[in-house]
Amino acid sequence: MSARSQRGVALLTAVILVALATVMAAAIAFDSVMSTRRGSAVFAAEQGLLYAEAAEALAAQILREDLKSGSREDHPAERWAQPFGPLEIAPGVMLEARLEDLEGRFNLNSLVQADGSSDPAAIARFGRLLEALGLETRWAGLMADWIDNTPQANLPDGAEDSLYMSQDPPYRAPNMAITSVSELLALPGFGRDRYLKLAPYVSALPRDVPLNVCSAPGVVLDALHPTDHEYGVDPERLARERREHCFPTLDTLKQSLQQALPAEEYTALAARLSTQSNYFRLTSIVTIGATELALYSLLQRDQTAGGQVRPILRTYGLE
Repeated sequence: MSARSQRGVALLTAVILVALATVMAAAIAFDSVMSTRRGSAVFAAEQGLLYAEAAEALAAQILREDLKSGSREDHPAERWAQPFGPLEIAPGVMLEARLEDLEGRFNLNSLVQADGSSDPAAIARFGRLLEALGLETRWAGLMADWIDNTPQANLPDGAEDSLYMSQDPPYRAPNMAITSVSELLALPGFGRDRYLKLAPYVSALPRDVPLNVCSAPGVVLDALHPTDHEYGVDPERLARERREHCFPTLDTLKQSLQQALPAEEYTALAARLSTQSNYFRLTSIVTIGATELALYSLLQRDQTAGGQVRPILRTYGLE
């Protein structure tokens, strides 16, 4: 090999080595930056969780004080129902929180009776709620079959394992109480659009939890009645009536239902109406720099234990 060729090879080798060194240096620098960012994000998330748990503690205190005040009604005009923030609670830390009364929603687990079989009257009420929201009433029977413990489908719209085992991938109905309203999405064809329309009006609580008439939306109240639509047609009027007290009163609603329902159905429904609540949903959103954390807490207030409040379910992320 000539001297010129040797110099060319040496130069090419040097160029390749420099290029490799540059690539390696860039990769190391990139990994270092990403590691720093990941570390910062993890730290911010952990810090955000602490602030969200602090919001939980504050909400629990407010709910305890509400009970100790002697109030026999939980309604939207009370202190606990007022949103908090967004407020800067520490340098660079924003917190936004709000409590919602889950007992003012239609409880999906009420679609079954104590023995685990479907409740036809509750299915009819759920069907009226679906219809008021512009959704097909057939989902009422499907949801009841998803929860009940019987192998027979609710006619004409119910379904059992044969429907779910034909899906890809196949799965089975749980045939037990649900813990999240998101299980509606397991119904074939229900879809996200229907879910977003229905979710604000339903809950997944123990089946015997009563409905709080003071905080129930108008369409939920109207679903109790087989024909009247007194409250859902004018949500603004309902909100005005609730600025200072419970509306409608429990007695007024019961009188209306007693005139419209068979005696046995009315008696069963009246026993599941109330003006107080023990299950609340706290939404806490913490923003630290570019990191945002959302914590959804299901809080239970125990009226037999001095108003003790405890979180029984937590979920994370933005809905």
